[in-house]
Amino acid sequence: MPLIDIIQPEEAEGELKEIYDSLQKSRGKIAEVHKIQSLNPRSIVNHMDLYMTLLYGKSPLKRVLREMMAVVVSRANECQYCQIHHMEAMDHYWKDRDRSLAFMQDYKSVELSEVEKAYCTYAHQLTATPGKDTSAIIQQLKNLGESDRAILDATMITGYFNFVNRIVSGLQVELETEGAGGYKFE
Repeated sequence: MPLIDIIQPEEAEGELKEIYDSLQKSRGKIAEVHKIQSLNPRSIVNHMDLYMTLLYGKSPLKRVLREMMAVVVSRANECQYCQIHHMEAMDHYWKDRDRSLAFMQDYKSVELSEVEKAYCTYAHQLTATPGKDTSAIIQQLKNLGESDRAILDATMITGYFNFVNRIVSGLQVELETEGAGGYKFE
């Protein structure tokens, strides 16, 4: 149970009701991570703008790779909520539940391309040891042909999920009772 009060959709009024209605329409349902911000409705809008830019916006990084990085960061932060949500999104692309579950447990246990493995390693390193010099892994990504823009996007995705993991874990946001499924991933 969350540690702070939240306003449920059926109790929402004014700006918050409009935001909830928009989320329901665009995403398929309202996530608990959004409800936890209900006392500050503008934060939901700003949060979703950043989320949509980083996860769905134009980028040299494939959507599935962005979801993979979300899972790696959330695993390193022990954020079960985000691990499950983003493993579900990743599995939407992979369509291999066993592989997705194995990846969520340990990304190194599944077959990945060199580029995918390097991005996952970068996301993990930046999360687990944020003060550690990243020049070697960034050079590895460049040697694999990755652009500075792709590396920037990977860095922002990693930072974003560290931010969200702390909201979810700090306020004890629980997974939706019906599970993480039912969202629009395209």
